Amino acid sequence: MNKLKSYIEAYRLIIFAVAIGLGFYFLAEMAFSEVQARLIGVIAFLVTLWTNNGLHMGVVSLLPIILFPIFGLVESKDVVSNYSKTTIFLFVGGFLLAIATEKSELHKRLATKLLSIFPNTPRGVLYSLMLTAGSLSSILSDTTTALLIIPIAAFLTENVDYKFRLLLGVAYASLIGGIITPVGTPPNLILMDFIESNGLEMIPFATWTVMMLPLAIVMMVVAAEILLYGLKKEDFVLVEIDMSKRALTLDQKKLVWILSSLALILASNPILKYLFDVHINEKLTLLAFGLFLFLPKVDLLEWKEDFAKIPFAIVFLFGAGFSIAMAFQQTGLAEEIAKMLISLNSYVSPMMIMFLIGTGVVFATELTSNTALTSIMIPIIYPFAVESGLDPMLFMLIVAISASYAFMLPIATAPNAIAMSTGHVKTTQMIQRGIFLNIAGILITFTVALTYWKMFL
Repeated sequence: MNKLKSYIEAYRLIIFAVAIGLGFYFLAEMAFSEVQARLIGVIAFLVTLWTNNGLHMGVVSLLPIILFPIFGLVESKDVVSNYSKTTIFLFVGGFLLAIATEKSELHKRLATKLLSIFPNTPRGVLYSLMLTAGSLSSILSDTTTALLIIPIAAFLTENVDYKFRLLLGVAYASLIGGIITPVGTPPNLILMDFIESNGLEMIPFATWTVMMLPLAIVMMVVAAEILLYGLKKEDFVLVEIDMSKRALTLDQKKLVWILSSLALILASNPILKYLFDVHINEKLTLLAFGLFLFLPKVDLLEWKEDFAKIPFAIVFLFGAGFSIAMAFQQTGLAEEIAKMLISLNSYVSPMMIMFLIGTGVVFATELTSNTALTSIMIPIIYPFAVESGLDPMLFMLIVAISASYAFMLPIATAPNAIAMSTGHVKTTQMIQRGIFLNIAGILITFTVALTYWKMFL
């Protein structure tokens, strides 16, 4: 009996996920076809496991390879192909650059430089840290950025009321900075892959950056001011920092040249395409620069030591996300849900429906993987926008960007969890400030999309 109890205890989270999956399956049977109901049940099962950590994220992310063919959702060869898309190798290249940045401690030099530029005030220090985190997160992953900068933020002050604001500032800036480039966060990559897979016109790297940079700046300013509200300035004490102008190390100089060259190539891509009809494959370019770090005389990375640092669980998560998006299209579930949304047009305007969907995405991403959420929503939004006479690219962008706004809960995203893990941030502090930032995020994003983004699409 005790042995049975121990097994039940060990498997309780998986059993719970199975129960959730079955529940969604039986409910979906009332409104959808058999194969679509099976897909809804399987996705509910996967999302529950991603949320409750019944299995490691990497293991759950590989389950579609087995489950989708078994349940007749997508053929095995098609599912497997989603785990080797060029978008995934773009991420690998970006993470290799992130590893080199951490290894050379270039991020610390950037933080020190910005701290010396901004005023030595509560606002100045917070803005400098958020600018550092936001800049790094535009190229590195939000998780890596948080891991690099949060220890610096935790060291800067002993004032507990100010410390938690610095830590949340870094976490929030890591999330916001990810929207600046197509490689900054998984939802961006999910959207870019959907655009490419459906033969739509790709958004060049430089164009995306020009579109998103103003939004990111506004969001970071709003986040900073929300965090500073209620701070007693007289209690501000900053730990003394070494601001001496030491020269960059050889490795740091190499990396600066490499990152500058990469930025120049990516920025010139739209110009080359316009003037000479020459198109640079941005995904393979990033991978090439990542592999360049291993070359002799460059020696910024070493295979045995550094390649193992790539988070392959995240790589597999991309594959799962692409597989979910494919299943939504192949089973007709995306089109079916889009038709249901279109039927609401006679009661509510399509624009209001899109606003409500965007709001739903912002709050749903607090509880589930933003990769899975984007993979589910993008295939639904596309046919809905087309049938409703709306710009599908514009509203897919709104959904993808909104999926990065997880500011309320520690479980929502890695930067939030990393900030909490320091022991200096309370859940209530995160919720109280995060809910206002969530609301501001959807309002600001919708406004920017309907005014500024439309100029580029």
